[in-house]
Amino acid sequence: MNFAFSEEQEELRRSVRRFLEDKSPLAEVRRLMETEEGYDPAVWAQMGNQLGLQALAIPEAYGGAGFSYVELVLVLEEMGRSLLCAPYLSSVALAANALLTSGDEQAKKELLPPIASGEAVATLALSEDGGRLDLEAVATRAHANGGSGWTLEGQKTFVVDGHVADLLLVAARAPAGLSLFAVQGDAPGLTRAPLPTMDQTRKLARLQLSGTPARLVGTEGQAGAGLSRCLDLASVALAAEQVGGAQRCLDMSVEYAKARVQFGRPIGSFQAIKHKCADMLLEVESARSAAYYAGWVAAAALGGPDVAGGDGTSGEELPVVASLAKAYCSDAYFHAAAENIQIHGGIGFTWEHDAHLYFKRAKSSQLLLGDPTFHRELLARRIGI
Repeated sequence: MNFAFSEEQEELRRSVRRFLEDKSPLAEVRRLMETEEGYDPAVWAQMGNQLGLQALAIPEAYGGAGFSYVELVLVLEEMGRSLLCAPYLSSVALAANALLTSGDEQAKKELLPPIASGEAVATLALSEDGGRLDLEAVATRAHANGGSGWTLEGQKTFVVDGHVADLLLVAARAPAGLSLFAVQGDAPGLTRAPLPTMDQTRKLARLQLSGTPARLVGTEGQAGAGLSRCLDLASVALAAEQVGGAQRCLDMSVEYAKARVQFGRPIGSFQAIKHKCADMLLEVESARSAAYYAGWVAAAALGGPDVAGGDGTSGEELPVVASLAKAYCSDAYFHAAAENIQIHGGIGFTWEHDAHLYFKRAKSSQLLLGDPTFHRELLARRIGI
């Protein structure tokens, strides 16, 4: 597989990096993570209006820019590098993909354009009290309301950006089986509460639905396959974000190892530090390869342009490579973040140093959408072991 990007793709990466360096320095990350909303609406609007980042991988027919998942992977890698505080993963990787895989053309035409323009923040509400990423565990109930719509009863937990979302796509069990429903953020009977989180740069919420009016998306009882595909696509997106964070941890470690002098020598000259950095480099590069390949496969699965260069990449591989990438990138990021603290020594453990921000993001991302053990078991089942 040739992972060489085109000049246009590299220019996209450079543009996004310049934007994030200006709008998401770590001082701004620290400010935003202390707020209840967790993001800056002005920057979010700028991302949509000037850079078109929310529209990037949404088809033009639904108000998007029509690029492939490969470009989305590049953007998410840069966002992970800068610890961007914004509802991008929830809106683009979760909600938009849930709509795109729903098979409901009318819902896609009505609900995707506001997401693409950045006018609406959206998310997917799937897990419940136990926090299990298991479609079979969904217990929220959907009741037909005399032919005029649906109402939902139940509770959702660990909903990414659920407290600020204008649109919530809720998985619930209808009489015919698992279904997907669209709920407006200001719907009656919907109660939203932010949850305390270890990683303050990514907000989670609990939703309580009590007679909440909802709109059916797709076909009643047929949401399982679409949601499973959506979660695979979201796992690829999160893996790309993890690669960006892991690379930043490696860069911080190497920079400090060159500058920190002990016993009259830079600590990077000591064998123990060299080995740590070398191991981190190997894992980060391996994680990058896994995430990039998964991005190519996701692009093929979504029927985009032949981004794979005619080498036979098939979208049918998506369930396998999504779990593989999520498991490996999760471990690589967490290891890089932990080693970054070790290489920085005492200062790395302090609140004043930024190493702990990456460590907390690494740990929370490791658990989000299923931890490595979950995905390795899923991978084994998918390849028939």
